[in-house]
Amino acid sequence: MNVVYLIGIVLATAFTVFGIVFGININPGQTPMFDFTFAPNTLWNFVDVSSVLIVLGGTLAVVVACYPKLARSIPSHIKIMLRAKAFDPNAYVEQLVELAQIARKNGLLALEEKANEQPDPFFKQAIMLIVDANDPDRVRSILENDIEQTSARHQEVVAMYERGSNAAPAFGMIGTLIGLINMLKSLDGADMDMLGPNMSVALVTTFYGSFLAHVIFNPIAANLTARDEEEILCRQIVVEGIMAIQSGENPKFLRERLMTFMNQRQRDMQGEAENAQSAEKKKRRRGRK
Repeated sequence: MNVVYLIGIVLATAFTVFGIVFGININPGQTPMFDFTFAPNTLWNFVDVSSVLIVLGGTLAVVVACYPKLARSIPSHIKIMLRAKAFDPNAYVEQLVELAQIARKNGLLALEEKANEQPDPFFKQAIMLIVDANDPDRVRSILENDIEQTSARHQEVVAMYERGSNAAPAFGMIGTLIGLINMLKSLDGADMDMLGPNMSVALVTTFYGSFLAHVIFNPIAANLTARDEEEILCRQIVVEGIMAIQSGENPKFLRERLMTFMNQRQRDMQGEAENAQSAEKKKRRRGRK
């Protein structure tokens, strides 16, 4: 579960509500200097069904109109965004090093069994391409083309949510203009005391549009972009590892080569994991003796 995303959304909503219902007045030179107010009833000032229909309905309508096929997959996009990190570069490096050791010992054909156990379709395809003794240039071309197409599909999904983040403030402004026009039309002979309340209702749609864009759509787009980068990185590692295995590269050197794809923090984590595994093996050997 992507807990950080959920925490961020909850905090953004909580601070917004806090700013609405709580007030802090500063009184220099007076006692008390700080005057706190709590008015939960002010939340009702931000509730307007017509504004919700204009902003939410209009934004979703634009998204569906621009991306009719992708809009049907919104639940799956949310699921992908909320799930825990699915692509771990360190895990892919370890699997590739293990495959390299098997290939050096028993040949490339011995990797077919490992390919059938692989849950990642791209990784499985890459293994099978070298098991079937395809030309290295052809293998690289097929895999890199797969990566490009996958990234293009992911970017189209991200673009859909970015479109939503752009449309929401626009519909917020449309709702505000509708409210102002109706209010100005009714000013002739109207009670001027209602001018302020009517103006506030007209501005609520702008609030809804901004909130929807920056608290809902933008975080979704950012998280999906991060997921895309994680998957593409792991696929690039797979391509380089598979090509090295096909050329018969030493597993030790392969590990060092693949580690260059990761940042320093990821390398440090990998080093700590290797040290822990080494210590565990030593304990087991001592226990056997």
